[in-house]
Amino acid sequence: MSADPHGGGDSDLLTAALAGDEDAFLELYERHKDRVYRFAYRMTGSPDLARDVTQSCFVALLDGGSRYDGTRAGLGTYLCAAARNLCLRHATRSWRERPLSASAELRPSRGPSPEQGLLADERARLVRAAILALAPLHREVLILAEYEELGIAAIAQLVGAEVGAVKVRLHRARRRLRAVLEGRPSTKALVSE
Repeated sequence: MSADPHGGGDSDLLTAALAGDEDAFLELYERHKDRVYRFAYRMTGSPDLARDVTQSCFVALLDGGSRYDGTRAGLGTYLCAAARNLCLRHATRSWRERPLSASAELRPSRGPSPEQGLLADERARLVRAAILALAPLHREVLILAEYEELGIAAIAQLVGAEVGAVKVRLHRARRRLRAVLEGRPSTKALVSE
């Protein structure tokens, strides 16, 4: 959409969407779907589950959007918090049983040479697998800090934890990720805490 007839703010669009304005809802969806999907994908490692989580977040927004308080957080943060809750529910049910997703398979390379592309793809696959092996609370803060580029205070608000707790989780996540990628034997520590 080129121009937003609703004034441009997420709060205005949400108000219009809750009143039945389909164009307002579609504008909100277009603005925030990629961020929610990326977060859900990085949390779950599954494109299918990430799509389901993304759709569920936007359906929940229509059902409970009147609870959104724009003074506490931006709508994107609110939607990521909803995605977080859905991902954690899924993780507590099945994270120990989850196989690596098909998305971790090698993809065609676009690097300067096929060998370099294969090495880059393999490194990316190893990083994804190592991130998925982290405990869910460590995984989420790592993803929010490194991929979504949120600050510690914003992460603390999103996950509902103290800033100090987020710093500890992030430090532990980075340390464990580094240990796995360096091949040190610390896989038992990945699932504790």
